[in-house]
Amino acid sequence: MRRTAMLPEDWWDLRAEASVEDPAGRDVVALRAEIDQLRRALAGRAVIDQACGMVMALAPCRRGAARNLLVDISGQCNARLPDVAVALVAAWEGEPLSRLMQRALRRALRRLYAEDRGCGSPPPGEPSGKGRP
Repeated sequence: MRRTAMLPEDWWDLRAEASVEDPAGRDVVALRAEIDQLRRALAGRAVIDQACGMVMALAPCRRGAARNLLVDISGQCNARLPDVAVALVAAWEGEPLSRLMQRALRRALRRLYAEDRGCGSPPPGEPSGKGRP
Protein backbone atom coordinates (compact mmCIF):
# COMPACT_ATOMS: atom_id res chain seq x y z
CA MET A 1 0.00 0.00 0.00
CA ARG A 2 1.32 3.46 -0.92
CA ARG A 3 0.96 6.39 1.41
CA THR A 4 0.57 9.85 0.01
CA ALA A 5 1.33 12.93 2.04
CA MET A 6 -0.80 15.94 1.25
CA LEU A 7 0.98 19.25 1.64
CA PRO A 8 -0.78 22.59 1.94
CA GLU A 9 -0.73 24.65 -1.24
CA ASP A 10 1.45 27.34 0.33
CA TRP A 11 3.95 24.85 1.75
CA TRP A 12 6.77 26.23 -0.43
CA ASP A 13 6.19 29.77 0.77
CA LEU A 14 8.63 30.20 3.64
CA ARG A 15 7.10 33.04 5.58
CA ALA A 16 9.34 32.85 8.64
CA GLU A 17 10.63 36.18 9.83
CA ALA A 18 14.41 36.02 9.83
CA SER A 19 16.91 38.32 11.41
CA VAL A 20 20.05 38.82 9.33
CA GLU A 21 22.13 39.05 12.54
CA ASP A 22 20.96 35.57 13.55
CA PRO A 23 22.96 32.74 11.88
CA ALA A 24 19.74 30.80 11.30
CA GLY A 25 18.24 33.93 9.74
CA ARG A 26 21.17 34.22 7.34
CA ASP A 27 20.66 30.58 6.41
CA VAL A 28 16.98 31.22 5.70
CA VAL A 29 17.82 34.21 3.51
CA ALA A 30 20.48 32.21 1.62
CA LEU A 31 18.09 29.30 1.14
CA ARG A 32 15.35 31.59 -0.16
CA ALA A 33 17.78 33.07 -2.68
CA GLU A 34 18.86 29.60 -3.77
CA ILE A 35 15.24 28.46 -4.13
CA ASP A 36 14.43 31.51 -6.27
CA GLN A 37 17.48 30.84 -8.45
CA LEU A 38 16.49 27.18 -8.89
CA ARG A 39 12.91 28.12 -9.77
CA ARG A 40 14.16 30.51 -12.46
CA ALA A 41 16.53 27.85 -13.79
CA LEU A 42 13.72 25.29 -14.00
CA ALA A 43 11.45 27.76 -15.78
CA GLY A 44 14.23 28.54 -18.28
CA ARG A 45 14.94 24.84 -18.76
CA ALA A 46 11.35 24.14 -19.80
CA VAL A 47 11.36 26.74 -22.56
CA ILE A 48 14.83 25.63 -23.72
CA ASP A 49 13.56 22.05 -23.99
CA GLN A 50 10.52 23.28 -25.94
CA ALA A 51 12.71 25.26 -28.35
CA CYS A 52 15.05 22.25 -28.76
CA GLY A 53 12.05 20.12 -29.64
CA MET A 54 10.95 22.65 -32.25
CA VAL A 55 14.40 22.71 -33.82
CA MET A 56 14.57 18.90 -33.80
CA ALA A 57 11.22 18.70 -35.60
CA LEU A 58 11.82 21.48 -38.13
CA ALA A 59 15.48 20.84 -38.93
CA PRO A 60 15.66 17.09 -38.44
CA CYS A 61 18.55 16.65 -36.04
CA ARG A 62 19.40 15.15 -32.70
CA ARG A 63 18.93 16.87 -29.36
CA GLY A 64 22.61 17.77 -29.00
CA ALA A 65 22.71 19.44 -32.39
CA ALA A 66 19.48 21.34 -31.62
CA ARG A 67 20.88 22.61 -28.34
CA ASN A 68 24.17 23.57 -30.01
CA LEU A 69 22.18 25.53 -32.59
CA LEU A 70 20.42 27.45 -29.80
CA VAL A 71 23.75 28.07 -28.06
CA ASP A 72 25.20 29.29 -31.38
CA ILE A 73 22.32 31.74 -31.82
CA SER A 74 22.72 32.85 -28.22
CA GLY A 75 26.39 33.62 -28.79
CA GLN A 76 25.78 35.47 -32.04
CA CYS A 77 23.04 37.61 -30.49
CA ASN A 78 24.85 38.09 -27.18
CA ALA A 79 21.67 36.89 -25.44
CA ARG A 80 21.01 34.37 -22.72
CA LEU A 81 19.98 30.89 -23.88
CA PRO A 82 16.53 31.06 -22.20
CA ASP A 83 15.88 34.41 -23.93
CA VAL A 84 16.71 32.88 -27.33
CA ALA A 85 14.43 29.94 -26.57
CA VAL A 86 11.58 32.26 -25.53
CA ALA A 87 11.98 34.27 -28.75
CA LEU A 88 11.89 31.12 -30.93
CA VAL A 89 8.82 29.75 -29.16
CA ALA A 90 7.13 33.16 -29.47
CA ALA A 91 8.00 33.22 -33.18
CA TRP A 92 6.25 29.87 -33.57
CA GLU A 93 3.21 31.53 -31.99
CA GLY A 94 3.30 34.49 -34.39
CA GLU A 95 5.67 37.01 -32.80
CA PRO A 96 8.30 38.27 -35.24
CA LEU A 97 11.95 37.51 -34.56
CA SER A 98 14.34 40.45 -34.46
CA ARG A 99 16.51 40.89 -37.55
CA LEU A 100 19.59 40.02 -35.52
CA MET A 101 18.04 36.77 -34.35
CA GLN A 102 16.77 35.94 -37.86
CA ARG A 103 20.28 36.41 -39.23
CA ALA A 104 21.80 34.34 -36.41
CA LEU A 105 19.24 31.57 -36.98
CA ARG A 106 20.05 31.47 -40.70
CA ARG A 107 23.79 31.25 -40.00
CA ALA A 108 23.33 28.55 -37.36
CA LEU A 109 21.10 26.51 -39.68
CA ARG A 110 23.65 26.80 -42.50
CA ARG A 111 26.36 25.54 -40.17
CA LEU A 112 24.13 22.70 -38.99
CA TYR A 113 23.38 21.61 -42.55
CA ALA A 114 27.05 21.94 -43.54
CA GLU A 115 28.07 19.72 -40.61
CA ASP A 116 25.32 17.26 -41.50
CA ARG A 117 26.70 17.01 -45.06
CA GLY A 118 30.15 16.43 -43.61
CA CYS A 119 31.60 19.68 -44.90
CA GLY A 120 34.44 20.97 -42.80
CA SER A 121 34.17 24.54 -44.02
CA PRO A 122 31.34 27.04 -43.65
CA PRO A 123 29.06 27.82 -46.61
CA PRO A 124 30.26 30.45 -49.10
CA GLY A 125 30.03 33.96 -47.77
CA GLU A 126 30.17 32.84 -44.13
CA PRO A 127 33.13 33.70 -41.95
CA SER A 128 35.27 30.73 -41.03
CA GLY A 129 35.10 31.48 -37.31
CA LYS A 130 38.90 31.42 -37.07
CA GLY A 131 40.36 34.14 -34.95
CA ARG A 132 37.18 34.45 -32.94
CA PRO A 133 37.58 34.10 -29.17
